[in-house]
Amino acid sequence: MSATRLVIDHRQAQALRHPEKAHRPDNPIQRKPAWIRVKAPNHPVYHETRALMRENRLHTVCEEAACPNIGECWAQRHATMMIMGDTCTRACSFCNVRTGHPEALDADEPARVADAVAKLGLRHVVITSVDRDDLADGGAAHFAAVIRAIRAAAPGTTIEVLTPDFLRKPGAMETVADARPDVFNHNLETVPRLYPTIRPGARYYQSLRLLDGVKQRDPALFTKSGLMVGLGESRLEIMQVMDDLRIADVDFLTIGQYLQPTVKHAAVAEFVTPEAFADYAAIARAKGFLLVSATPLTRSSYHADADFAALSAARAAASA
Repeated sequence: MSATRLVIDHRQAQALRHPEKAHRPDNPIQRKPAWIRVKAPNHPVYHETRALMRENRLHTVCEEAACPNIGECWAQRHATMMIMGDTCTRACSFCNVRTGHPEALDADEPARVADAVAKLGLRHVVITSVDRDDLADGGAAHFAAVIRAIRAAAPGTTIEVLTPDFLRKPGAMETVADARPDVFNHNLETVPRLYPTIRPGARYYQSLRLLDGVKQRDPALFTKSGLMVGLGESRLEIMQVMDDLRIADVDFLTIGQYLQPTVKHAAVAEFVTPEAFADYAAIARAKGFLLVSATPLTRSSYHADADFAALSAARAAASA
């Protein structure tokens, strides 16, 4: 009897993961320049971290969003946990997270997240989520429950949340802010002109209002936002977004290169050079951000523990 050969149709697999993108024409994936190539993960601690995530039945944005830094971060036990399931109600054209109808919230998830944080011995943890437009509060109470559970299980760990925009969810931002994370992060992602094609389910000024509202609610909270470049934005547009974020008194700005996950996602318009990133960083620092991280491989939670220490030191120096 002949052996059966398994053939995987990757186009069909991606269509199932992103059904709303299945009808779109293919955008060929360009070869990456040398400055953004990374090694395949093979460190023993990487596998230990992965095993702990599976043991605690947790999702991570590192895996779901195909982050290029996963090998480096997981080798240091730094995993960004993604709560409220693995299925998003939005359909952003840059994002590799599954799109569809999410399952009900898991009431035991906060405890499992907290257990994983304690076992990893993290000094700083980043908690993010899918968008949950199906929930009345957008999942804000679940975020707050996760924060409380981590405080109880790992009181020495500082907590950063990377939240959705809570569009049309009155009171959601207040629920999360009142749970007192150490850092409240929400990414603008791109410039306003590109929202209709890159982030069609979101509204630029809603995201700005969210960040401004957090700072108004609790000025002691650090606020943070991130941008991708290489999607066709101009330098002047990036500078305008910086100004908008400073008006909202955002403390920390991250800027990284957009990398196309599949042929059905938005195409890379440009691979921005390390020199251009250094220029963006200098401009942002001059505009008054307490901290700026701008490199091709920068992501919201990349080196987040060291960045939190630097952010705290920068605030102390500024107020001295």
